[in-house]
Amino acid sequence: MLTIGERINGMFKDVGKAITSKDKNVIQDLAKKQVECGADVLDVNVGPAAADAVAAMRWLIESIQEVTDVPLALDSTKADVIEEGLKLAKKKAIINSTTAKKAKLDTLLPLAKKYDSGIIGLTMGESGIPRDRNERAEHAAVIISACMEAGIPIENLYLDPIILPVNVTQFQSLEVLEAIRDLKILSDPAPKTVLGLSNVSQGTDKRSLINRTFLVMAIANGLDAAIVDPMDNELMDAAITAELLLNKHIYCDSFLDAYRKK
Repeated sequence: MLTIGERINGMFKDVGKAITSKDKNVIQDLAKKQVECGADVLDVNVGPAAADAVAAMRWLIESIQEVTDVPLALDSTKADVIEEGLKLAKKKAIINSTTAKKAKLDTLLPLAKKYDSGIIGLTMGESGIPRDRNERAEHAAVIISACMEAGIPIENLYLDPIILPVNVTQFQSLEVLEAIRDLKILSDPAPKTVLGLSNVSQGTDKRSLINRTFLVMAIANGLDAAIVDPMDNELMDAAITAELLLNKHIYCDSFLDAYRKK
């Protein structure tokens, strides 16, 4: 599973404060710790902390790339902020994210094509959050078709079936698991799937337990990538063990250490 570290996000108080005060040490420490804990990609989101979001994205990326060269997922609702990140990223980046709305696709797919980046496609359209697996598949089909028309390889696409908080819409958890399987058969080659995992536990008292349990279930249903807190050791151990039991890793008694150090 591709692990995308979620912690460099201006919505977190420590990161928002660091962006405002230009405290490079906080950002670099989070970058290094996430990579050490198993992050393959770092999500970068300036959040609401910066008056000049483009400049903040530039500062964040420059700060991160001083200490690590892992790929970046560029997380913003603004195309100019994402393009600033695409220009600066030393390795192939991921755009986080488009939806099935035509305006979003028309804005972001040309950037994905221009910079040969990956792109996350949220399976939602003009009507908002999908109600069930069928609506998720419909929106996914729109995104896949648009990518094909834009000349973007399906291998660069990550479809997100959008998990919602279990304490608000409990039935959606099962819909998402079923959608992960459904999305795999929409094209050949199959698109990859991704989840913003922490959403499932938002507002609950047992966040880590809910996150890691749902992640294992999602991996068993074919999930390829997740935006997570890689510094949650129990969650990372659960993901490694799930992939071991699915025969994606070779067993050894020290398999946790071995695959953490991959």
